[in-house]
Amino acid sequence: MAQRIELLPEHVANQIAAGEVVQRPASVVKELLENALDAGATDIQLIVREGGKTLIQVVDNGAGMDRTDAELSIVRHATSKIRKAEDLFQIHTMGFRGEALASIAAIARLELQTRNGDEALGTHLKIAGGTLESVQETVVPQGTSIQVKNLFFNIPARRNFLKSSKIEYRHVLEEFQRVALAHPGISFKLFHNDSEIFNIPESKLRRRIGHLFGSRMNDRLVPIEEETQVVKVEGFICKPEFAKKGRGMQFFFVNNRYIKSSYLHHAVMNAYEGLLRPDTVPGYFIFLHVPADSIDINIHPTKTEIKFENEQSVYAILRAAVKHSLGQFNIRPVLDFEANQNLETPYNLRHMSAQLPQVEVDRNFNPFREEATPSIQRKDSYKASGDSWTALYEGLGEGQYQEGAKTHWIVESDAPSEGLFDEGAMDALADVASFQVDRKFILTRVKSGLLLIDQQRAHQRVLYEQFLENISLKEPVSQTLLFPMKLPFDRGDLEILTEMNESMKALGFAMEEGSDGDVIISALPVLIPDAEVGGVLEELLTNWKQQLGTEGFSEADRMARLLSRALSIRPGRVLDTASRQALINDLFACKDPDRSPFNKKIHTTFGVDELEKKLQ
Repeated sequence: MAQRIELLPEHVANQIAAGEVVQRPASVVKELLENALDAGATDIQLIVREGGKTLIQVVDNGAGMDRTDAELSIVRHATSKIRKAEDLFQIHTMGFRGEALASIAAIARLELQTRNGDEALGTHLKIAGGTLESVQETVVPQGTSIQVKNLFFNIPARRNFLKSSKIEYRHVLEEFQRVALAHPGISFKLFHNDSEIFNIPESKLRRRIGHLFGSRMNDRLVPIEEETQVVKVEGFICKPEFAKKGRGMQFFFVNNRYIKSSYLHHAVMNAYEGLLRPDTVPGYFIFLHVPADSIDINIHPTKTEIKFENEQSVYAILRAAVKHSLGQFNIRPVLDFEANQNLETPYNLRHMSAQLPQVEVDRNFNPFREEATPSIQRKDSYKASGDSWTALYEGLGEGQYQEGAKTHWIVESDAPSEGLFDEGAMDALADVASFQVDRKFILTRVKSGLLLIDQQRAHQRVLYEQFLENISLKEPVSQTLLFPMKLPFDRGDLEILTEMNESMKALGFAMEEGSDGDVIISALPVLIPDAEVGGVLEELLTNWKQQLGTEGFSEADRMARLLSRALSIRPGRVLDTASRQALINDLFACKDPDRSPFNKKIHTTFGVDELEKKLQ
């Protein structure tokens, strides 16, 4: 019988391993930056072209390597980080498996130039598809420079799965930010397509956050610090009023290693309970320091998952630390019944003595004197007349007025319901029977029975078709702002807005990037109130990051879908009769009133026969 099991060739095994370590250019950036950190570099440069698909280069001034180490560095499971299995539980470096360079070299063209301080000349290696092509001596400064060109050149199927250069660059930017945040004492530079994006000097953590996400972050941060025998917690959290929809600036670091943990995220959200707007997430930059032998890093090839020895204690300590910071800096309101009231005296009044109040007395006042004119009685006062129960109903006629043959009552607790449309234009619709169910659905009559409409999905369909009409006109209707608006966004959001700029122009936006990195908006679509543009853009960015609306036929169509979602009325909003009927009319004037822009069912009908069966 023929042999069925064979040993895979080395280059095939390397490509299989590379599939776990390298998913996209950002994976290469992460591995190369971590290698530079492990080499003791104090100055690191990252150079990227076309989002990393054409070139990724990392240059550092670390310890460097001699020729022997350089040749071994591209061999699988060759590493300087560990020597035995027990070292896996005492890891103090970023990398330890010895797979990164070997995996990258297996699916790209790699050039490595390096020199340590003891050598006069350095080493230059060229590798293509895992095959060493040349090794020669060269003159290079101390440190290491690694170029990765044409990622996945020998695996076309994997290269076809890569996104556009802009999307891949956003992922590269995220990895760069994570590494730069974790090591504020190291200077970093980032170049993309020969343009300098970041030039960050070594600094403290607070300034590093400002360099990466804008100087406005300084006023939004609240320090957090707690030290116990289990874990030391430090870093910054953002004030609740600056929480955003969707996740974006949430960073956990364990021993300066970026991790993802929904469990720890829940602890932070629990501490913010009662302080956040619905569907918003606060930003945080939290560093956890634990003994190396109390965590397990060797779980996933990306090393972003960690197992804690005492996970529940870490959760409780983190939650308490965040709550303490929110209370300490007067973010969370507290009542202190033991506070000394004397301590609340303003500092500039501490030496002033108390003064007797000046009281004027009318000595001619006689409470038993009878006045010629009746005294004024409050409407809400109770007339003490025990002879008749009708005194309870005195004054009720004061709250009504006559209009024709109808009597209208004014109820003080009644607040006018919020309307979407001009009430004066919709007076004719006031007598149409429609009802709002749970402030989410609209119920109205039709010939066959009852019609139930989802008000948010209906409004999305109406807005979507209006935006499409504006796009088809080629000259969208927009309103020019008398005073241009200046909105702050971080570097990642600016890249997304740049990517969406052409589609937003087609909808009526006019915006440009300011000199300080903010966005200046000079015109808006007529459907967007200028007071809501900040929230609309924030939700638009969140939905774009979550890849919503990707089923659209074009970028402009996708933008119309996302804007309709951001501007649509939310469940819980009260609509008056005129607004409900106007929304119904606008919905059935659409080309497709049955489905929302996201292919959700908008309405359903309950026939008379179906209603009768419900009552049997």
